[in-house]
Amino acid sequence: MTCTTPSLLRVAFIQQACNLPSAADNLAVSEQAIRQAADQGARLIILPELHTGSYFCQVEATDCFDLAEPIPGPATARLGDLARALNAVIVGSLFERRAPGLYHNTAVVLDSDGTLAGIYRKMHIPDDPGYYEKFYFTPGDRGFTPIKTSVGTLGVLVCWDQWYPEAARLMALAGAELLIYPTAIGWDPASDEAEKQRQLEAWITIQRGHAVANGLPVIACNRIGHEPDPGQHSQGIQFWGNSFAAGPQGEFMARASAAETGTFVVDIDRKRTEDVRRIWPFLRDRRIEEYGDISKRYRD
Repeated sequence: MTCTTPSLLRVAFIQQACNLPSAADNLAVSEQAIRQAADQGARLIILPELHTGSYFCQVEATDCFDLAEPIPGPATARLGDLARALNAVIVGSLFERRAPGLYHNTAVVLDSDGTLAGIYRKMHIPDDPGYYEKFYFTPGDRGFTPIKTSVGTLGVLVCWDQWYPEAARLMALAGAELLIYPTAIGWDPASDEAEKQRQLEAWITIQRGHAVANGLPVIACNRIGHEPDPGQHSQGIQFWGNSFAAGPQGEFMARASAAETGTFVVDIDRKRTEDVRRIWPFLRDRRIEEYGDISKRYRD
Protein backbone atom coordinates (compact mmCIF):
# COMPACT_ATOMS: atom_id res chain seq x y z
CA MET A 1 0.00 0.00 0.00
CA THR A 2 1.36 3.44 -0.93
CA CYS A 3 0.14 6.79 0.31
CA THR A 4 1.42 10.18 1.35
CA THR A 5 2.71 9.98 4.91
CA PRO A 6 3.36 12.72 7.48
CA SER A 7 6.91 13.49 8.53
CA LEU A 8 6.41 12.50 12.17
CA LEU A 9 5.92 8.80 12.87
CA ARG A 10 5.35 7.31 16.31
CA VAL A 11 7.13 3.95 16.52
CA ALA A 12 7.10 1.34 19.27
CA PHE A 13 9.47 -1.58 19.78
CA ILE A 14 8.58 -4.36 22.17
CA GLN A 15 11.24 -5.99 24.30
CA GLN A 16 9.97 -9.26 25.76
CA ALA A 17 10.96 -12.74 26.83
CA CYS A 18 9.68 -15.36 24.37
CA ASN A 19 10.08 -18.54 26.40
CA LEU A 20 6.49 -19.46 27.31
CA PRO A 21 5.34 -23.02 26.50
CA SER A 22 3.28 -22.29 23.37
CA ALA A 23 3.14 -19.91 20.45
CA ALA A 24 -0.31 -18.81 21.61
CA ASP A 25 1.08 -17.89 25.03
CA ASN A 26 3.92 -15.85 23.56
CA LEU A 27 1.61 -14.15 21.08
CA ALA A 28 -0.72 -13.23 23.94
CA VAL A 29 2.15 -11.39 25.65
CA SER A 30 3.00 -9.65 22.38
CA GLU A 31 -0.62 -8.70 21.80
CA GLN A 32 -0.92 -7.04 25.19
CA ALA A 33 2.22 -5.01 24.49
CA ILE A 34 1.02 -4.13 20.98
CA ARG A 35 -2.23 -2.81 22.42
CA GLN A 36 -0.29 -0.73 24.94
CA ALA A 37 1.79 0.72 22.10
CA ALA A 38 -1.32 1.58 20.09
CA ASP A 39 -2.87 3.22 23.17
CA GLN A 40 0.20 5.48 23.23
CA GLY A 41 -0.36 6.42 19.61
CA ALA A 42 2.15 4.15 17.89
CA ARG A 43 1.45 3.60 14.18
CA LEU A 44 4.39 1.23 13.63
CA ILE A 45 5.02 -1.57 16.15
CA ILE A 46 8.01 -3.94 16.04
CA LEU A 47 8.46 -7.35 17.69
CA PRO A 48 11.69 -9.34 18.30
CA GLU A 49 13.01 -12.13 16.11
CA LEU A 50 11.11 -15.46 16.27
CA HIS A 51 8.88 -14.05 19.01
CA THR A 52 6.35 -16.90 19.05
CA GLY A 53 8.64 -19.24 20.98
CA SER A 54 11.97 -20.04 22.56
CA TYR A 55 15.09 -19.77 20.44
CA PHE A 56 15.20 -23.39 19.26
CA CYS A 57 18.40 -22.99 17.22
CA GLN A 58 20.58 -23.78 20.23
CA VAL A 59 20.34 -27.42 19.09
CA GLU A 60 19.95 -29.31 15.82
CA ALA A 61 16.77 -31.36 16.12
CA THR A 62 14.43 -32.30 13.28
CA ASP A 63 11.42 -32.16 15.61
CA CYS A 64 11.86 -28.39 15.78
CA PHE A 65 10.70 -28.10 12.18
CA ASP A 66 7.22 -28.81 13.54
CA LEU A 67 7.30 -25.30 15.02
CA ALA A 68 7.21 -23.71 11.56
CA GLU A 69 4.05 -22.44 9.90
CA PRO A 70 3.07 -21.21 6.46
CA ILE A 71 2.89 -17.54 5.52
CA PRO A 72 0.10 -16.48 5.29
CA GLY A 73 -0.90 -18.64 8.26
CA PRO A 74 -2.27 -18.55 11.80
CA ALA A 75 0.20 -16.02 13.20
CA THR A 76 -0.11 -13.60 10.30
CA ALA A 77 -3.91 -13.87 10.54
CA ARG A 78 -3.82 -12.98 14.22
CA LEU A 79 -1.35 -10.14 13.75
CA GLY A 80 -3.32 -8.89 10.75
CA ASP A 81 -6.55 -8.77 12.73
CA LEU A 82 -4.74 -6.84 15.43
CA ALA A 83 -3.17 -4.41 12.97
CA ARG A 84 -6.56 -3.68 11.43
CA ALA A 85 -8.28 -3.25 14.81
CA LEU A 86 -5.58 -0.86 16.05
CA ASN A 87 -4.92 0.94 12.72
CA ALA A 88 -1.21 0.22 13.09
CA VAL A 89 1.51 -1.48 11.05
CA ILE A 90 3.03 -4.49 12.83
CA VAL A 91 6.42 -6.06 12.05
CA GLY A 92 6.62 -9.67 13.25
CA SER A 93 9.12 -12.49 12.84
CA LEU A 94 8.22 -16.12 12.14
CA PHE A 95 9.66 -19.54 11.38
CA GLU A 96 8.26 -20.05 7.87
CA ARG A 97 7.41 -23.42 6.36
CA ARG A 98 7.56 -22.65 2.67
CA ALA A 99 7.44 -26.25 1.38
CA PRO A 100 8.36 -29.71 2.67
CA GLY A 101 12.01 -29.47 3.70
CA LEU A 102 12.22 -25.74 2.86
CA TYR A 103 12.13 -23.28 5.76
CA HIS A 104 13.02 -19.63 6.33
CA ASN A 105 13.50 -17.13 9.11
CA THR A 106 10.97 -14.60 7.86
CA ALA A 107 9.90 -11.12 8.91
CA VAL A 108 6.28 -10.26 8.15
CA VAL A 109 4.76 -6.81 7.82
CA LEU A 110 1.03 -6.45 8.47
CA ASP A 111 -0.39 -3.19 7.20
CA SER A 112 -2.88 -1.07 9.10
CA ASP A 113 -5.77 -2.53 7.08
CA GLY A 114 -4.78 -6.05 8.18
CA THR A 115 -3.29 -7.15 4.87
CA LEU A 116 0.13 -8.75 4.54
CA ALA A 117 2.13 -5.87 3.06
CA GLY A 118 5.19 -7.99 2.46
CA ILE A 119 7.78 -10.39 3.84
CA TYR A 120 11.54 -10.43 4.16
CA ARG A 121 13.45 -13.70 4.39
CA LYS A 122 16.65 -13.47 6.41
CA MET A 123 19.60 -13.39 4.04
CA HIS A 124 22.63 -13.94 6.31
CA ILE A 125 22.35 -17.20 8.24
CA PRO A 126 24.77 -17.84 11.13
CA ASP A 127 26.18 -21.18 12.22
CA ASP A 128 27.92 -20.72 15.54
CA PRO A 129 27.83 -22.54 18.89
CA GLY A 130 24.32 -22.01 20.23
CA TYR A 131 23.13 -20.44 16.95
CA TYR A 132 22.78 -23.39 14.57
CA GLU A 133 20.56 -21.55 12.12
CA LYS A 134 21.96 -23.09 8.95
CA PHE A 135 20.40 -26.38 10.03
CA TYR A 136 16.95 -24.79 9.93
CA PHE A 137 16.89 -21.80 7.60
CA THR A 138 17.41 -21.48 3.87
CA PRO A 139 18.91 -18.06 3.00
CA GLY A 140 16.42 -15.55 1.70
CA ASP A 141 15.83 -15.26 -2.04
CA ARG A 142 13.83 -12.04 -2.26
CA GLY A 143 16.76 -9.63 -2.11
CA PHE A 144 17.06 -6.50 -0.03
CA THR A 145 13.72 -5.00 -0.98
CA PRO A 146 11.94 -2.48 1.27
CA ILE A 147 8.26 -3.03 2.04
CA LYS A 148 5.77 -0.25 1.28
CA THR A 149 3.13 0.35 3.94
CA SER A 150 0.59 2.96 4.93
CA VAL A 151 3.17 4.56 7.26
CA GLY A 152 6.09 4.54 4.84
CA THR A 153 8.70 2.31 3.23
CA LEU A 154 10.36 -0.07 5.66
CA GLY A 155 13.79 -1.64 5.26
CA VAL A 156 13.24 -4.78 7.33
CA LEU A 157 16.26 -7.01 7.99
CA VAL A 158 16.74 -9.75 10.61
CA CYS A 159 19.39 -10.21 13.33
CA TRP A 160 22.62 -11.51 11.70
CA ASP A 161 21.87 -9.18 8.78
CA GLN A 162 22.59 -6.29 11.15
CA TRP A 163 26.34 -6.91 10.99
CA TYR A 164 26.50 -6.34 7.22
CA PRO A 165 26.77 -2.78 5.91
CA GLU A 166 25.98 -4.06 2.41
CA ALA A 167 22.46 -5.08 3.50
CA ALA A 168 21.72 -1.72 5.10
CA ARG A 169 23.12 0.15 2.09
CA LEU A 170 21.07 -1.82 -0.44
CA MET A 171 17.90 -1.18 1.56
CA ALA A 172 18.74 2.52 1.65
CA LEU A 173 19.46 2.61 -2.08
CA ALA A 174 16.07 0.98 -2.72
CA GLY A 175 14.25 3.75 -0.87
CA ALA A 176 13.88 2.52 2.71
CA GLU A 177 12.86 5.27 5.12
CA LEU A 178 13.69 3.24 8.23
CA LEU A 179 15.99 0.28 8.93
CA ILE A 180 14.37 -2.28 11.23
CA TYR A 181 16.13 -5.26 12.83
CA PRO A 182 14.07 -7.85 14.75
CA THR A 183 16.73 -9.66 16.76
CA ALA A 184 17.50 -12.60 19.05
CA ILE A 185 21.03 -12.15 20.34
CA GLY A 186 22.65 -12.65 23.70
CA TRP A 187 25.61 -13.65 25.79
CA ASP A 188 27.10 -17.00 26.61
CA PRO A 189 26.73 -16.95 30.42
CA ALA A 190 30.21 -18.52 30.66
CA SER A 191 31.86 -15.43 29.11
CA ASP A 192 33.48 -12.92 31.44
CA GLU A 193 31.96 -9.48 31.94
CA ALA A 194 34.56 -7.69 29.81
CA GLU A 195 33.83 -9.94 26.82
CA LYS A 196 30.10 -9.51 27.29
CA GLN A 197 30.46 -5.74 27.25
CA ARG A 198 32.64 -5.81 24.12
CA GLN A 199 30.06 -7.92 22.28
CA LEU A 200 27.16 -5.70 23.30
CA GLU A 201 28.96 -2.49 22.37
CA ALA A 202 29.98 -3.94 19.00
CA TRP A 203 26.34 -4.84 18.28
CA ILE A 204 25.14 -1.35 19.15
CA THR A 205 27.99 0.40 17.34
CA ILE A 206 27.60 -1.41 14.02
CA GLN A 207 23.91 -0.57 13.83
CA ARG A 208 24.39 3.05 14.80
CA GLY A 209 26.99 3.08 12.02
CA HIS A 210 24.34 1.93 9.54
CA ALA A 211 22.19 4.87 10.64
CA VAL A 212 25.05 7.32 10.10
CA ALA A 213 26.29 5.86 6.79
CA ASN A 214 22.81 5.87 5.27
CA GLY A 215 21.26 8.88 6.99
CA LEU A 216 18.36 6.75 8.23
CA PRO A 217 16.75 5.95 11.59
CA VAL A 218 17.45 2.44 12.87
CA ILE A 219 15.29 0.38 15.22
CA ALA A 220 16.76 -2.80 16.76
CA CYS A 221 14.31 -4.96 18.72
CA ASN A 222 15.81 -7.77 20.80
CA ARG A 223 14.39 -10.34 23.21
CA ILE A 224 15.42 -10.74 26.85
CA GLY A 225 15.74 -13.50 29.43
CA HIS A 226 17.74 -16.68 29.93
CA GLU A 227 16.91 -19.67 27.76
CA PRO A 228 18.58 -22.98 28.69
CA ASP A 229 20.29 -25.18 26.12
CA PRO A 230 17.87 -28.07 25.41
CA GLY A 231 20.86 -30.28 24.61
CA GLN A 232 22.55 -29.37 27.90
CA HIS A 233 25.87 -28.81 26.13
CA SER A 234 26.19 -25.23 27.38
CA GLN A 235 24.76 -22.80 29.90
CA GLY A 236 22.26 -21.57 27.32
CA ILE A 237 21.85 -17.97 26.15
CA GLN A 238 21.20 -14.85 28.18
CA PHE A 239 19.51 -12.57 25.67
CA TRP A 240 20.89 -9.12 26.29
CA GLY A 241 17.93 -6.87 25.42
CA ASN A 242 19.24 -3.32 24.93
CA SER A 243 16.74 -2.71 22.14
CA PHE A 244 17.06 0.82 20.83
CA ALA A 245 16.06 3.43 18.28
CA ALA A 246 18.72 5.67 16.75
CA GLY A 247 18.34 8.71 14.52
CA PRO A 248 20.08 9.35 11.19
CA GLN A 249 23.22 10.64 12.91
CA GLY A 250 23.37 7.59 15.14
CA GLU A 251 21.95 9.41 18.15
CA PHE A 252 20.00 7.36 20.67
CA MET A 253 16.30 8.21 20.67
CA ALA A 254 15.20 5.41 22.99
CA ARG A 255 17.02 2.51 24.62
CA ALA A 256 15.96 -0.37 26.84
CA SER A 257 18.10 -2.05 29.48
CA ALA A 258 19.41 -5.61 29.47
CA ALA A 259 16.47 -7.01 31.44
CA GLU A 260 13.61 -4.56 30.91
CA THR A 261 10.34 -5.92 29.62
CA GLY A 262 8.23 -3.27 28.02
CA THR A 263 6.92 -1.18 25.19
CA PHE A 264 9.20 1.66 24.13
CA VAL A 265 7.73 4.50 22.11
CA VAL A 266 9.63 7.10 20.12
CA ASP A 267 8.65 9.80 17.65
CA ILE A 268 10.73 9.69 14.48
CA ASP A 269 10.86 12.73 12.19
CA ARG A 270 11.59 11.28 8.78
CA LYS A 271 12.25 14.75 7.39
CA ARG A 272 15.55 14.62 9.26
CA THR A 273 16.79 12.07 6.70
CA GLU A 274 16.61 14.80 4.07
CA ASP A 275 18.17 17.36 6.41
CA VAL A 276 21.06 15.07 7.44
CA ARG A 277 21.75 13.87 3.91
CA ARG A 278 22.07 17.48 2.76
CA ILE A 279 24.96 18.12 5.16
CA TRP A 280 26.43 14.60 4.91
CA PRO A 281 25.80 13.62 1.27
CA PHE A 282 27.32 10.16 1.41
CA LEU A 283 25.12 8.85 -1.39
CA ARG A 284 26.25 11.69 -3.66
CA ASP A 285 29.95 11.01 -3.10
CA ARG A 286 29.95 7.24 -3.49
CA ARG A 287 32.50 6.08 -6.10
CA ILE A 288 30.29 3.36 -7.53
CA GLU A 289 32.60 2.80 -10.50
CA GLU A 290 35.32 1.65 -8.07
CA TYR A 291 33.30 -0.83 -6.04
CA GLY A 292 33.30 -3.86 -8.34
CA ASP A 293 35.36 -5.98 -5.96
CA ILE A 294 32.69 -5.74 -3.28
CA SER A 295 30.92 -8.66 -4.95
CA LYS A 296 33.94 -10.94 -4.42
CA ARG A 297 34.25 -13.20 -1.38
CA TYR A 298 37.78 -11.92 -0.80
CA ARG A 299 40.23 -9.93 -2.90
CA ASP A 300 43.31 -12.16 -3.28
